[in-house]
Amino acid sequence: MNTEIHTVLDLAVEPGFVLGQSAAVCTLNAMAADIAPTDIPVLLVGESGTGKEAYARHIHRMSKAQNAPLTKISCATLDPSRLLVQVQDGLRAAANGERYVCLFLDGVEELDLTTQRALASALPDGEPECTGAGKVRLISSTSINLSKAVEAGQFRRELYFRINGASLRLPPLRERKEDIPALVEHLLIRFSGGQRPSIALNSEAMEILVSYSWPGNIRELENVVKKMVALADMKAALSELRTAPRPKRQVNKGDELKVSSLKVAARAASRRTERELILKALERTHWNRKRAAQELQISYKSLLYKIKQIEVPGPGSDEL
Repeated sequence: MNTEIHTVLDLAVEPGFVLGQSAAVCTLNAMAADIAPTDIPVLLVGESGTGKEAYARHIHRMSKAQNAPLTKISCATLDPSRLLVQVQDGLRAAANGERYVCLFLDGVEELDLTTQRALASALPDGEPECTGAGKVRLISSTSINLSKAVEAGQFRRELYFRINGASLRLPPLRERKEDIPALVEHLLIRFSGGQRPSIALNSEAMEILVSYSWPGNIRELENVVKKMVALADMKAALSELRTAPRPKRQVNKGDELKVSSLKVAARAASRRTERELILKALERTHWNRKRAAQELQISYKSLLYKIKQIEVPGPGSDEL
């Protein structure tokens, strides 16, 4: 895996963060970076285990509310009256002069219609300004398609528009399997106390990991990697995955999955994304390669090497 480009993609990684170099994750991270500094309400949409809470914290860290606490409000477990009290307390704090208050409504699809109506009435409409000097930054999450729930009469339209200023979809792991090698490497190091793990993944083990459907997404992958580290026995850690049914897939001759090592697999998965990132940086800087290297946070020599390595087209001069 190329650590220089990887750093550009995965700033401020925390446990559960949506780490990866697939096209879906790169698009997601770019959108989050654009939205985070604004006051637009953000709706995170994704299956259970895709990292919605971690991503909410990531957006909070990049926002103007980063110095204020992120208040998580669990819509699935809190009593409706208690939930509304927490929301109103946050709004009052903003109104009383707090510069920013950041609320995270986790699992909004769990609210009943009565609570939805009360919440919609309490939340700011349009610009997240409150009386006084305060502002409210609102981040919400859901595991279902709320627009369909609105059409079915299961979710109030007025609340949907309050929380859905911008919608970010977190892709399930089965849709970005090219990220699995990098995720496994990251988790192995994390669960080994930050040290390079002694466990070595062979091609058979990686094929099992990549071919599995991961219904529990990143959370399930974390549990498997924890087992790898705890048992120090790859065969035992992957025993359940070995016997799990695998989805059938159509492949052309010579297109079978080939993973010779974790490092090689990660490099193959990231090469296309690296090329796209470099091209976009060059276009933004009008093909000024020194400026592009600064944007990508790599050295000028490294950028020239990569341009040659991945055959990036462009004008003949280094700087325009």
